[in-house]
Amino acid sequence: MNQHITQDITTDAETVAALVAEQPAVHSLHQALYNSEAAYRHDLATVFTNNWLLVGHASQAPNPGDYFLADVADENVIIIRGKDDQLRAFANVCRHRGSRVCLKSEGHATVLSCPYHAWTYNLDGTLRTARHMGPDFDKSLYSLKPVTIEVIEGLIFVTLAEKPLSLDVARKIISEAYRPYGFSKAKVAMREMYRVNANWKLCVENYLECYHCAPSHPEYSKLHALEQPLDQIADMNAAMEACTAGLGLTIPQIDHRVNSSSGEQSIFTFRYALYDGVKTGGPDGEPVAPLMGDFMDYDGGVTSTHFAPANFFIAYPDYGLFYRFIPVDAHTTDVEQAWLVRGDAVEGVDYDPAKLRWLWDVTTAADKRITEDNQKGVNSRYYQPGPYAPVEPNAIAWIAWYLKEIV
Repeated sequence: MNQHITQDITTDAETVAALVAEQPAVHSLHQALYNSEAAYRHDLATVFTNNWLLVGHASQAPNPGDYFLADVADENVIIIRGKDDQLRAFANVCRHRGSRVCLKSEGHATVLSCPYHAWTYNLDGTLRTARHMGPDFDKSLYSLKPVTIEVIEGLIFVTLAEKPLSLDVARKIISEAYRPYGFSKAKVAMREMYRVNANWKLCVENYLECYHCAPSHPEYSKLHALEQPLDQIADMNAAMEACTAGLGLTIPQIDHRVNSSSGEQSIFTFRYALYDGVKTGGPDGEPVAPLMGDFMDYDGGVTSTHFAPANFFIAYPDYGLFYRFIPVDAHTTDVEQAWLVRGDAVEGVDYDPAKLRWLWDVTTAADKRITEDNQKGVNSRYYQPGPYAPVEPNAIAWIAWYLKEIV
């Protein structure tokens, strides 16, 4: 490794370690962890390199030759379906002189051809042709660099780690929780990208707590029972679980929040109730798409998963959703959001895109505003870490996870 790069990483690690040593417990983070370039670089080098990251759904590349691109930490990755119907992932870096091979965000190709000097690659990443390289050139040495990939219930995950974390527990949890919703047979109905002028950690924290829901998300709060007294929430959740069981379904709630030092991927899946009479996350709580998977009726509940560090997926009986929080720089995050419906559902016939996207579009727009205001305040000379409220347990747990992950 280049000496000055090594020095930068060492300096970043030392800077971050000093900040963590000063971090008060159960408080928001030190200012520099939210807005310094050193912390941002260290997050990419540790948190985003060591963990598995959600990049999309298998339906985004349904046929051999179909591909899409995904930003992963500071890398760009090609997700492509091969002639053998297998999904693979490759670094979007030509083995000649490093140009990007794919320039469009998605498409179809019979071969991958670098636009710079026309080196071409087969769909399995092997080098097919390299013009004018001479008779002694060994093509077998110059395949595209593979990126480790895993598909679970249609959700595609990749990792940049040289020694990937075990997905054994995460695979079991995702399969048991989302197979009843038919995620593997679903399709992406629409995708949106939101540019948020805030650090990725502020975006994730905001997603993890509903302390802000009443003042900021009236549309969400009138459907989801998350801001009632705890005993009432417990009663509503029990009624939801009874309804789910009555449909012949079992959907687990499992807390497997672990650090990468354990050798395993962190994941937390939980369920919560909708208010009486609310069927799904749509206008007035009414259905917005055909029932998915094994659901024959609505159970009055939602299943949600935090796949650390910065991915979330949600399921109602009639549609699903996943979020990707993608760091851009210390003060900017891209939020990718995708809606899932049953694979055979027809737009305009089985679902209205406007109704399907309504709740989480308006919610994300509000989250963008409040998170950007949060970043502005954090940047102030008057900012100092503040105490979390007891009703923010998931944010508290995640911050504790993050602090252990970066030292």
